Amino acid sequence: MEQYFATVARGLEDTAAQELHTLGARAIAPGFCGVTFEGDQALLYRTNLWARLPFRILVKIAEVRCQDADELYKEIRRIDWEQYLTPDFTLAVAATGKNHQLNHTHFTALQVKNAIVDQQRDRFGQRSSVDTHRPDVQVNIHINRDRATVSLDSSGNSLHRRGYRPAVGKAPLKESLAAALIYLSGWQQTQAFCDPLCGSGTLPLEAALMGLNRAPGLFRDRFGFETWPDFDAGVWQKLRHEAEAEQHSDLMAPIVGCDRDAEVIAQAQDNARNCQVSDQVTLQKIDLSLVEAPASSGVVLCNPPYGERIGRDEDLAAFYKLLGDVLKQRFKGWTAFVLSGNKALARSIGLKSSQRIPVLNGNLPCQLMKYELY
Repeated sequence: MEQYFATVARGLEDTAAQELHTLGARAIAPGFCGVTFEGDQALLYRTNLWARLPFRILVKIAEVRCQDADELYKEIRRIDWEQYLTPDFTLAVAATGKNHQLNHTHFTALQVKNAIVDQQRDRFGQRSSVDTHRPDVQVNIHINRDRATVSLDSSGNSLHRRGYRPAVGKAPLKESLAAALIYLSGWQQTQAFCDPLCGSGTLPLEAALMGLNRAPGLFRDRFGFETWPDFDAGVWQKLRHEAEAEQHSDLMAPIVGCDRDAEVIAQAQDNARNCQVSDQVTLQKIDLSLVEAPASSGVVLCNPPYGERIGRDEDLAAFYKLLGDVLKQRFKGWTAFVLSGNKALARSIGLKSSQRIPVLNGNLPCQLMKYELY
Protein backbone atom coordinates (compact mmCIF):
# COMPACT_ATOMS: atom_id res chain seq x y z
CA MET A 1 0.00 0.00 0.00
CA GLU A 2 1.25 3.44 -0.94
CA GLN A 3 0.27 6.69 0.79
CA TYR A 4 -1.27 9.31 -1.48
CA PHE A 5 -2.40 12.90 -1.06
CA ALA A 6 -5.08 14.48 -3.24
CA THR A 7 -4.77 18.28 -3.33
CA VAL A 8 -8.13 20.05 -3.46
CA ALA A 9 -9.53 23.57 -3.10
CA ARG A 10 -9.88 24.71 0.51
CA GLY A 11 -13.28 23.84 1.92
CA LEU A 12 -13.87 20.86 -0.38
CA GLU A 13 -11.79 18.35 1.57
CA ASP A 14 -14.77 16.40 2.99
CA THR A 15 -16.54 16.25 -0.38
CA ALA A 16 -13.32 15.03 -2.04
CA ALA A 17 -12.94 12.39 0.70
CA GLN A 18 -16.41 11.05 -0.13
CA GLU A 19 -15.49 10.89 -3.82
CA LEU A 20 -12.24 9.03 -3.08
CA HIS A 21 -14.19 6.54 -0.95
CA THR A 22 -16.42 5.71 -3.92
CA LEU A 23 -13.28 5.04 -6.00
CA GLY A 24 -11.96 2.48 -3.51
CA ALA A 25 -9.48 4.54 -1.47
CA ARG A 26 -8.61 3.35 2.06
CA ALA A 27 -7.45 5.07 5.27
CA ILE A 28 -9.00 8.33 4.07
CA ALA A 29 -8.19 11.40 6.16
CA PRO A 30 -9.25 14.92 5.07
CA GLY A 31 -6.68 17.61 5.95
CA PHE A 32 -5.92 21.18 4.94
CA CYS A 33 -6.41 21.65 1.18
CA GLY A 34 -6.24 17.92 0.59
CA VAL A 35 -7.03 14.34 1.53
CA THR A 36 -4.58 11.63 2.56
CA PHE A 37 -5.48 8.09 1.48
CA GLU A 38 -3.93 4.71 0.77
CA GLY A 39 -4.11 2.23 -2.08
CA ASP A 40 -2.25 0.26 -4.70
CA GLN A 41 -0.92 1.34 -8.10
CA ALA A 42 -4.24 0.61 -9.81
CA LEU A 43 -6.01 2.97 -7.38
CA LEU A 44 -3.47 5.69 -8.18
CA TYR A 45 -4.30 5.36 -11.87
CA ARG A 46 -8.05 5.11 -11.19
CA THR A 47 -8.19 8.28 -9.07
CA ASN A 48 -6.35 10.24 -11.77
CA LEU A 49 -8.76 8.90 -14.39
CA TRP A 50 -12.03 9.27 -12.45
CA ALA A 51 -11.73 11.84 -9.64
CA ARG A 52 -13.46 15.11 -10.51
CA LEU A 53 -12.50 17.28 -7.50
CA PRO A 54 -8.71 17.00 -6.92
CA PHE A 55 -6.05 19.10 -8.62
CA ARG A 56 -3.25 16.56 -8.19
CA ILE A 57 -2.61 13.12 -6.75
CA LEU A 58 0.75 13.06 -4.96
CA VAL A 59 2.64 9.88 -4.00
CA LYS A 60 4.45 10.31 -0.70
CA ILE A 61 7.99 8.86 -0.81
CA ALA A 62 9.64 10.34 2.29
CA GLU A 63 9.39 12.75 5.19
CA VAL A 64 12.62 14.50 6.14
CA ARG A 65 13.93 17.09 8.56
CA CYS A 66 14.60 20.57 7.16
CA GLN A 67 15.53 23.11 9.81
CA ASP A 68 17.66 24.90 7.23
CA ALA A 69 18.90 24.61 3.64
CA ASP A 70 21.91 22.42 4.52
CA GLU A 71 19.80 19.90 6.41
CA LEU A 72 17.23 19.78 3.61
CA TYR A 73 19.97 19.16 1.03
CA LYS A 74 21.56 16.33 3.08
CA GLU A 75 18.22 14.65 3.81
CA ILE A 76 17.06 14.79 0.19
CA ARG A 77 20.40 13.39 -0.98
CA ARG A 78 19.98 10.40 1.39
CA ILE A 79 16.85 9.25 -0.50
CA ASP A 80 17.59 6.56 -3.10
CA TRP A 81 16.45 8.44 -6.21
CA GLU A 82 17.46 5.71 -8.66
CA GLN A 83 14.14 3.90 -8.17
CA TYR A 84 12.25 7.05 -9.20
CA LEU A 85 14.40 8.50 -11.97
CA THR A 86 17.69 7.86 -13.75
CA PRO A 87 19.69 10.49 -15.69
CA ASP A 88 17.79 9.80 -18.92
CA PHE A 89 14.56 11.05 -17.26
CA THR A 90 13.83 14.79 -17.17
CA LEU A 91 13.07 16.37 -13.81
CA ALA A 92 11.23 19.30 -12.25
CA VAL A 93 10.77 20.28 -8.60
CA ALA A 94 7.86 22.26 -7.14
CA ALA A 95 7.92 23.56 -3.57
CA THR A 96 5.13 24.71 -1.26
CA GLY A 97 5.08 25.84 2.36
CA LYS A 98 7.92 27.46 4.30
CA ASN A 99 9.65 27.81 7.65
CA HIS A 100 11.89 30.47 9.20
CA GLN A 101 15.02 29.43 7.30
CA LEU A 102 13.39 28.15 4.11
CA ASN A 103 10.98 30.95 3.25
CA HIS A 104 11.39 31.15 -0.53
CA THR A 105 9.86 28.31 -2.56
CA HIS A 106 12.12 28.83 -5.58
CA PHE A 107 15.25 28.49 -3.38
CA THR A 108 13.78 25.42 -1.66
CA ALA A 109 13.06 23.77 -5.02
CA LEU A 110 16.62 24.57 -6.16
CA GLN A 111 18.11 22.90 -3.06
CA VAL A 112 16.06 19.76 -3.69
CA LYS A 113 17.00 19.68 -7.37
CA ASN A 114 20.69 20.10 -6.53
CA ALA A 115 20.59 17.25 -4.00
CA ILE A 116 19.00 14.89 -6.54
CA VAL A 117 21.32 15.68 -9.45
CA ASP A 118 24.44 15.66 -7.24
CA GLN A 119 23.52 12.11 -6.17
CA GLN A 120 23.08 11.18 -9.82
CA ARG A 121 26.48 12.63 -10.78
CA ASP A 122 28.17 10.60 -8.02
CA ARG A 123 26.38 7.41 -9.02
CA PHE A 124 26.19 7.64 -12.83
CA GLY A 125 28.57 10.41 -13.85
CA GLN A 126 25.65 12.25 -15.43
CA ARG A 127 22.41 13.89 -14.32
CA SER A 128 18.80 14.49 -15.30
CA SER A 129 17.96 17.56 -17.35
CA VAL A 130 15.43 19.99 -15.91
CA ASP A 131 12.19 20.38 -17.87
CA THR A 132 9.74 22.66 -16.07
CA HIS A 133 7.12 22.39 -18.82
CA ARG A 134 6.66 18.64 -19.29
CA PRO A 135 9.04 16.66 -17.05
CA ASP A 136 9.18 12.87 -16.91
CA VAL A 137 9.23 13.07 -13.11
CA GLN A 138 7.77 15.96 -11.10
CA VAL A 139 8.98 16.09 -7.48
CA ASN A 140 6.88 17.97 -4.94
CA ILE A 141 8.29 19.21 -1.63
CA HIS A 142 6.02 20.61 1.08
CA ILE A 143 7.57 22.28 4.13
CA ASN A 144 5.74 22.50 7.43
CA ARG A 145 7.90 23.80 10.30
CA ASP A 146 11.03 21.63 10.47
CA ARG A 147 9.62 18.74 8.41
CA ALA A 148 9.35 18.33 4.66
CA THR A 149 7.10 15.87 2.85
CA VAL A 150 8.66 14.61 -0.38
CA SER A 151 6.23 13.37 -3.05
CA LEU A 152 5.98 12.56 -6.73
CA ASP A 153 3.22 14.27 -8.71
CA SER A 154 1.36 11.51 -10.54
CA SER A 155 -1.00 13.85 -12.39
CA GLY A 156 1.22 16.13 -14.48
CA ASN A 157 -0.95 19.11 -15.41
CA SER A 158 -3.65 19.93 -12.87
CA LEU A 159 -6.56 17.48 -13.08
CA HIS A 160 -9.04 20.36 -13.27
CA ARG A 161 -7.77 20.91 -16.82
CA ARG A 162 -9.82 18.11 -18.32
CA GLY A 163 -8.61 18.78 -21.85
CA TYR A 164 -12.02 19.51 -23.39
CA ARG A 165 -12.16 23.25 -22.70
CA PRO A 166 -9.82 25.41 -24.79
CA ALA A 167 -12.63 27.97 -25.09
CA VAL A 168 -13.58 29.82 -21.89
CA GLY A 169 -15.57 32.92 -21.06
CA LYS A 170 -14.53 35.97 -19.02
CA ALA A 171 -14.67 34.42 -15.53
CA PRO A 172 -14.83 30.65 -15.94
CA LEU A 173 -15.32 28.23 -13.07
CA LYS A 174 -12.61 25.61 -12.76
CA GLU A 175 -13.98 22.24 -13.89
CA SER A 176 -13.16 20.77 -10.46
CA LEU A 177 -15.17 23.47 -8.67
CA ALA A 178 -18.08 23.00 -11.08
CA ALA A 179 -18.07 19.28 -10.29
CA ALA A 180 -17.94 20.04 -6.55
CA LEU A 181 -20.94 22.37 -6.81
CA ILE A 182 -22.89 19.65 -8.61
CA TYR A 183 -21.98 17.15 -5.86
CA LEU A 184 -23.00 19.68 -3.18
CA SER A 185 -26.35 20.26 -4.91
CA GLY A 186 -27.18 16.56 -4.59
CA TRP A 187 -28.14 16.38 -8.28
CA GLN A 188 -28.78 12.83 -9.52
CA GLN A 189 -28.54 11.42 -13.06
CA THR A 190 -32.32 10.92 -13.17
CA GLN A 191 -33.00 14.64 -12.58
CA ALA A 192 -33.17 17.45 -15.12
CA PHE A 193 -30.38 20.03 -14.82
CA CYS A 194 -30.44 23.68 -15.92
CA ASP A 195 -27.91 26.50 -15.78
CA PRO A 196 -29.67 29.66 -17.02
CA LEU A 197 -26.36 31.64 -16.98
CA CYS A 198 -24.00 29.00 -18.36
CA GLY A 199 -21.24 31.09 -19.95
CA SER A 200 -18.82 28.73 -21.72
CA GLY A 201 -20.72 25.77 -20.36
CA THR A 202 -18.66 24.33 -17.53
CA LEU A 203 -21.57 23.44 -15.20
CA PRO A 204 -23.83 21.71 -17.76
CA LEU A 205 -20.84 19.94 -19.35
CA GLU A 206 -19.59 18.60 -16.01
CA ALA A 207 -23.15 17.48 -15.22
CA ALA A 208 -23.32 15.73 -18.60
CA LEU A 209 -20.05 13.89 -17.98
CA MET A 210 -21.43 12.72 -14.63
CA GLY A 211 -24.79 11.79 -16.16
CA LEU A 212 -23.07 9.73 -18.86
CA ASN A 213 -20.66 8.18 -16.32
CA ARG A 214 -17.77 9.44 -18.42
CA ALA A 215 -14.36 9.55 -16.71
CA PRO A 216 -12.97 13.11 -16.93
CA GLY A 217 -9.43 11.79 -17.42
CA LEU A 218 -10.33 10.21 -20.77
CA PHE A 219 -9.88 13.60 -22.46
CA ARG A 220 -6.31 14.17 -21.26
CA ASP A 221 -3.38 13.32 -23.48
CA ARG A 222 -1.00 12.44 -20.64
CA PHE A 223 -0.66 11.87 -16.91
CA GLY A 224 2.54 12.27 -14.92
CA PHE A 225 2.77 8.59 -13.95
CA GLU A 226 2.92 7.49 -17.60
CA THR A 227 6.62 8.44 -17.80
CA TRP A 228 7.66 6.87 -14.47
CA PRO A 229 10.06 3.89 -14.44
CA ASP A 230 7.42 1.66 -12.77
CA PHE A 231 4.57 2.60 -15.15
CA ASP A 232 2.38 -0.45 -15.82
CA ALA A 233 0.92 0.08 -19.30
CA GLY A 234 -1.21 -3.07 -19.02
CA VAL A 235 -2.99 -1.95 -15.85
CA TRP A 236 -3.50 1.54 -17.31
CA GLN A 237 -4.96 0.27 -20.59
CA LYS A 238 -7.29 -2.08 -18.69
CA LEU A 239 -8.60 0.81 -16.56
CA ARG A 240 -9.10 3.01 -19.64
CA HIS A 241 -10.96 0.24 -21.50
CA GLU A 242 -13.18 -0.37 -18.45
CA ALA A 243 -13.94 3.36 -18.20
CA GLU A 244 -14.90 3.49 -21.88
CA ALA A 245 -17.13 0.42 -21.49
CA GLU A 246 -18.91 1.86 -18.42
CA GLN A 247 -20.11 5.00 -20.23
CA HIS A 248 -23.84 5.45 -20.78
CA SER A 249 -24.97 6.11 -24.34
CA ASP A 250 -27.68 8.62 -23.35
CA LEU A 251 -28.60 10.95 -20.51
CA MET A 252 -31.53 9.95 -18.34
CA ALA A 253 -32.89 13.53 -18.10
CA PRO A 254 -32.37 16.81 -19.98
CA ILE A 255 -29.33 18.99 -19.28
CA VAL A 256 -29.67 22.59 -20.48
CA GLY A 257 -27.40 25.63 -20.49
CA CYS A 258 -28.52 29.13 -21.50
CA ASP A 259 -26.73 32.45 -21.96
CA ARG A 260 -27.64 35.71 -23.69
CA ASP A 261 -24.14 36.08 -25.21
CA ALA A 262 -23.92 34.41 -28.63
CA GLU A 263 -20.12 34.30 -28.49
CA VAL A 264 -19.91 32.39 -25.22
CA ILE A 265 -22.67 29.99 -26.29
CA ALA A 266 -20.56 29.26 -29.38
CA GLN A 267 -17.63 28.55 -27.02
CA ALA A 268 -19.85 26.28 -24.92
CA GLN A 269 -20.90 24.37 -28.04
CA ASP A 270 -17.24 23.95 -29.05
CA ASN A 271 -16.46 22.60 -25.58
CA ALA A 272 -19.45 20.23 -25.79
CA ARG A 273 -18.11 18.86 -29.07
CA ASN A 274 -14.67 18.43 -27.53
CA CYS A 275 -16.06 16.27 -24.72
CA GLN A 276 -18.41 14.46 -27.10
CA VAL A 277 -21.68 15.51 -25.47
CA SER A 278 -22.93 18.00 -28.08
CA ASP A 279 -25.73 15.61 -29.07
CA GLN A 280 -26.75 15.20 -25.40
CA VAL A 281 -26.73 18.74 -23.96
CA THR A 282 -28.92 21.67 -25.05
CA LEU A 283 -26.94 24.93 -25.13
CA GLN A 284 -28.95 27.93 -26.32
CA LYS A 285 -28.61 31.68 -26.73
CA ILE A 286 -31.49 33.16 -24.81
CA ASP A 287 -31.96 36.07 -22.43
CA LEU A 288 -32.51 35.19 -18.77
CA SER A 289 -35.96 36.82 -18.86
CA LEU A 290 -37.08 34.25 -21.47
CA VAL A 291 -35.65 31.06 -19.93
CA GLU A 292 -38.19 28.27 -19.35
CA ALA A 293 -37.82 25.12 -17.24
CA PRO A 294 -37.01 22.08 -19.46
CA ALA A 295 -38.93 19.67 -17.17
CA SER A 296 -41.44 19.70 -14.30
CA SER A 297 -38.70 19.27 -11.68
CA GLY A 298 -34.94 19.14 -11.38
CA VAL A 299 -31.94 21.16 -10.21
CA VAL A 300 -31.06 24.72 -11.26
CA LEU A 301 -27.43 25.59 -10.62
CA CYS A 302 -25.82 28.86 -11.68
CA ASN A 303 -22.92 31.19 -11.04
CA PRO A 304 -24.15 34.72 -11.79
CA PRO A 305 -21.68 37.62 -12.02
CA TYR A 306 -20.98 39.28 -8.67
CA GLY A 307 -18.99 42.32 -9.68
CA GLU A 308 -15.47 41.01 -8.96
CA ARG A 309 -14.32 40.36 -12.52
CA ILE A 310 -17.38 40.89 -14.69
CA GLY A 311 -20.56 42.88 -14.36
CA ARG A 312 -19.06 45.91 -12.62
CA ASP A 313 -20.81 48.38 -14.90
CA GLU A 314 -24.20 46.71 -14.97
CA ASP A 315 -27.09 47.06 -12.58
CA LEU A 316 -26.44 43.72 -10.93
CA ALA A 317 -29.08 44.18 -8.22
CA ALA A 318 -31.78 44.34 -10.92
CA PHE A 319 -30.20 41.32 -12.63
CA TYR A 320 -30.34 39.30 -9.38
CA LYS A 321 -33.96 40.35 -8.85
CA LEU A 322 -34.74 39.11 -12.37
CA LEU A 323 -33.01 35.81 -11.58
CA GLY A 324 -35.16 35.43 -8.46
CA ASP A 325 -38.34 36.23 -10.42
CA VAL A 326 -37.50 33.69 -13.16
CA LEU A 327 -36.77 30.98 -10.58
CA LYS A 328 -39.97 31.73 -8.65
CA GLN A 329 -42.26 31.95 -11.67
CA ARG A 330 -40.82 29.40 -14.14
CA PHE A 331 -39.12 26.73 -11.99
CA LYS A 332 -41.84 25.69 -9.53
CA GLY A 333 -41.09 22.17 -8.29
CA TRP A 334 -37.34 22.60 -8.80
CA THR A 335 -34.49 23.12 -6.33
CA ALA A 336 -32.18 26.04 -7.17
CA PHE A 337 -28.58 26.65 -6.15
CA VAL A 338 -26.92 30.02 -6.72
CA LEU A 339 -23.21 30.63 -6.11
CA SER A 340 -22.62 34.22 -5.01
CA GLY A 341 -19.65 36.15 -3.71
CA ASN A 342 -21.70 39.23 -2.88
CA LYS A 343 -24.16 39.04 0.03
CA ALA A 344 -25.86 42.32 -0.82
CA LEU A 345 -26.55 41.13 -4.36
CA ALA A 346 -27.73 37.75 -3.11
CA ARG A 347 -30.42 39.50 -1.04
CA SER A 348 -31.74 41.03 -4.28
CA ILE A 349 -32.83 37.55 -5.42
CA GLY A 350 -35.81 38.03 -3.12
CA LEU A 351 -36.10 34.36 -2.09
CA LYS A 352 -35.44 32.80 1.31
CA SER A 353 -32.57 30.31 1.18
CA SER A 354 -33.01 27.00 3.01
CA GLN A 355 -29.25 26.40 3.20
CA ARG A 356 -26.00 28.33 2.67
CA ILE A 357 -22.83 26.38 2.01
CA PRO A 358 -19.51 28.28 2.20
CA VAL A 359 -17.41 27.77 -0.94
CA LEU A 360 -14.19 29.38 -2.19
CA ASN A 361 -14.10 30.37 -5.86
CA GLY A 362 -10.35 30.77 -6.21
CA ASN A 363 -9.54 33.04 -3.25
CA LEU A 364 -12.97 34.64 -3.20
CA PRO A 365 -15.25 33.56 -0.32
CA CYS A 366 -18.68 32.64 -1.72
CA GLN A 367 -21.87 30.99 -0.60
CA LEU A 368 -23.80 28.30 -2.44
CA MET A 369 -27.39 29.23 -1.61
CA LYS A 370 -30.16 26.65 -1.83
CA TYR A 371 -33.75 27.63 -2.67
CA GLU A 372 -36.72 25.26 -2.57
CA LEU A 373 -39.10 26.49 -5.29
CA TYR A 374 -42.70 25.58 -4.47
